[in-house]
Amino acid sequence: MTRSALLVGATGLVGGQLLTRLLRGPRYDRVTVLARRPLKVAHPRLDARVVDFAKLGADDVPAGPDVYGALGTTIRQAGSQEAFREVDQHHTVRVAELARKAGAERVAVVSSVGAGSGARAFYLRVKGDMEAEVTALGYRQTDFFRPSFILGRRPSHRRGEGLGSTVATVLAPLLAGPARPYRPVPAGRLAAAMIAALAEDRPGVRVHTYEDFLALAPEPAAAERP
Repeated sequence: MTRSALLVGATGLVGGQLLTRLLRGPRYDRVTVLARRPLKVAHPRLDARVVDFAKLGADDVPAGPDVYGALGTTIRQAGSQEAFREVDQHHTVRVAELARKAGAERVAVVSSVGAGSGARAFYLRVKGDMEAEVTALGYRQTDFFRPSFILGRRPSHRRGEGLGSTVATVLAPLLAGPARPYRPVPAGRLAAAMIAALAEDRPGVRVHTYEDFLALAPEPAAAERP
């Protein structure tokens, strides 16, 4: 039986790491990517589709058991809070909804530490609202990943992130006890943890933070570290 995966956000930091691992590993016979622009990747098991997420329809989303969501932007990049919510919440939920209708059973989505519909920060409220909507879709297995700062070389430069990465790495050892969920995580390790979570095939809804990333992907290769 053919096992396939659907991935959105492949042109971003975590999504790019997911794509590499999904194509490298033996778990999936086909990996379908929905993206706003053509990928610079070719692979015999890759089905890359250029789509308009604002007009996404059932024909754009193939049947398959597993979904990986790594869509994300910033308010600065999006241009407004409304545009940011459109990408990080509405587009993510729409993909998950259409995939569920097509028969998907498991979904893993990148969120954020501190996410919650009642959070004071707009960014965290959007992530919390997204989680609530995806949960309501009724997947057999739903895994949310809540990283703090994500380490790695991003496809596009964002102002201040180089400095932020350095500061986060230096301060990481000081984040102990209740602050451990705020430790930075390499994008490769986060991606590996997402794949490992769906491979476990454990029904239910789970929220993963820093300690879970380490447990799910305990020994990242040197090439996977930032």
